[in-house]
Amino acid sequence: MRCPPPSGDAAVPDMKATTGVSPEIARQRRTAWTLVMPATLYFLVLLAVPLVLTFVLSLHGFDPNVGGILPTVSLQHYVDILTDSYFYEIFLRTLVLSVGVTLLCVLVGVPEAYFLFRMRDPWRSLCLVLVLGPLLISVVVRTLGWSILLGREGPVNTVLSKLGLIDHPLQMLFTMGAVTVALVHVLVPLMVLSVWTSLTRLDPAVAHAARSLGAGRATVMWRVVLPQITPGILSGSLIVFALTASAFATPALIGGRRLKVVATTAYDEFLGTLNWPLGAAIAIVLLIVNVAIISGYNRALEKRFTRRLG
Repeated sequence: MRCPPPSGDAAVPDMKATTGVSPEIARQRRTAWTLVMPATLYFLVLLAVPLVLTFVLSLHGFDPNVGGILPTVSLQHYVDILTDSYFYEIFLRTLVLSVGVTLLCVLVGVPEAYFLFRMRDPWRSLCLVLVLGPLLISVVVRTLGWSILLGREGPVNTVLSKLGLIDHPLQMLFTMGAVTVALVHVLVPLMVLSVWTSLTRLDPAVAHAARSLGAGRATVMWRVVLPQITPGILSGSLIVFALTASAFATPALIGGRRLKVVATTAYDEFLGTLNWPLGAAIAIVLLIVNVAIISGYNRALEKRFTRRLG
């Protein structure tokens, strides 16, 4: 017996049965990839390709007596970075600076963002513009302003001398404290923005309910408000840490050559000794260490919150 030919609908294979994905979902995925591709190509061209070229450059040898960069391939520069106490000191200083600036930004930025959130218009808008206004000014300009303020003949030393608190001008420039203060001033608006984003999603009814049940202001802040804005604090701290670890302009202008960090060391190798492979190796090691610390920080926090939430 000859079977009848399949009808039009039966002749078309069921995409969901063959691929497990409905035609609508497949169309949405194609649309998503189409929209993502321009940004992906832009990222690859302007970030991934330079990083690959920097890594390739770090593998070359260097000899100033025979023309500088050698065509040989070696890991000697990485070995020097990992075994020389000079680089240990620079990386440790950069880590301490990054952690200190991040903690200070959290201590300053979180209460500042909360107080701004509790203000009423027009004062809230005015104070928010004053806090975020420095982001519109170049980092170099703000850093030069701090170098003037903290100079031996700057306003700070002048005021302290007129008040009789000091007999001689204090040496505030080219110190870790001066670099820390300048970086906190530069980066604290980013912490305020991150915490502000979490505060905008905060439900005021929860805090009011806690107050109505007898909780004090400190208890409400610690047990109700802080857990809800924790994602903003964590994201802001990651941003501040990463930018501090790779900061160049502020440590170079405030710290000078007495206080080297990783970024200024790489700069000196590139333009001072013209040892481009070593400078590229320092930059790659900084990137790897930065990514490792941030990834470990994220993973530890995810495990803690997962354990806490069950």
